[in-house]
Amino acid sequence: MNWVLFALGAAVFASFVAIFGKLGLSKDIDTTLATTVRAVIMAVFLLAVSAIFGKFDNFSLSTFTGKEWMYIALAGIAGAISWLLFFYALKHGDATAVSAIDRTSIIFVIVFAALFLGESLGWRALLGAVLVAGGTFLITMK
Repeated sequence: MNWVLFALGAAVFASFVAIFGKLGLSKDIDTTLATTVRAVIMAVFLLAVSAIFGKFDNFSLSTFTGKEWMYIALAGIAGAISWLLFFYALKHGDATAVSAIDRTSIIFVIVFAALFLGESLGWRALLGAVLVAGGTFLITMK
């Protein structure tokens, strides 16, 4: 149950990203630069949190294997690309519609998790994906 509370917290804070991001993206602000500034702020914040919680106390570069470094790096690159595209869409579209479309990532996670992680692709997951797609369609249609 503990992970559910963390996931809900992640969802709440993700909603703030869209709201604060939209408020900060005036017509004169470049979305790539805004995303870069956001990433630097995130990095500094995360370094501070890791230091406060003592996460560097026993850390060395060999803590991660080469495979783990590769996948974490790929996750970072994928996240950066996602945020570059998200901020561009956010500047030019409604925050609600952009966020709804962005959240269709769950559909891709369901498919990719079945293909690459061996997670089950049952009728509940498929129905959930259909409902997410339908909800996104309802939110974004004019």
